[in-house]
Amino acid sequence: MNVSREDIVDGVMEARILEAEKNGLFKRMTMEDRDKSRNDTLAKLPVGSDIWLFGYGSLMWNPTIEYEARIPARIYGYHRQFCLWTWMGRGTPEQPGLMLALQAGGSCDGFAYKVSRQLAEEELKIVWNREMISNAYVPRIVSLHTADGNVPGIVFVINRQHERYAGKLEPENMIDALAHAEGPIGRCCDYLFSTVEHMDELGIGDGAMHDLARRVRTRQAE
Repeated sequence: MNVSREDIVDGVMEARILEAEKNGLFKRMTMEDRDKSRNDTLAKLPVGSDIWLFGYGSLMWNPTIEYEARIPARIYGYHRQFCLWTWMGRGTPEQPGLMLALQAGGSCDGFAYKVSRQLAEEELKIVWNREMISNAYVPRIVSLHTADGNVPGIVFVINRQHERYAGKLEPENMIDALAHAEGPIGRCCDYLFSTVEHMDELGIGDGAMHDLARRVRTRQAE
């Protein structure tokens, strides 16, 4: 199960977040702060440039937005890492899950989505109401390297000051969380497996994420 576009637009996801906040599981970013964050980020794009959004995790297989184009892209200066705890979604307070974020250093391959200027307000509001429901991520404008050249694009990187930031985890702790955590929107391991599947689609060779997926499957079989 994934978060759907309808869940976001119809307020279903927001209602879940509000309930989680009441139960002390989540600290929500207000709608007003999300709107300000979105507008401030768009203002940093070059005047007249196309709007591109970079997906490196669930945005690769479940973008929940309408887009004009989807193409492979690479960014430099960041790499994908499981470094954000989740006590809801794909985890629980008793068995927290882990989500991907962009950490400083290295590079990262993913998909770039071109968003129509005419639909940007509606579509990016959906993105912010999905990715920026808390302060766990910080939006940045970076250079997306594509086969057709470089374009400026929006990415979401980890907020290292956030209470759910996991830092550099011991491999065994990461494997345990990914192998066993499960929440209302599914198993944490499926998030990892889907990421690896779409990395394969991009032609990314065997690497750390593939090794992690193998180790998680082994842990589940024990």
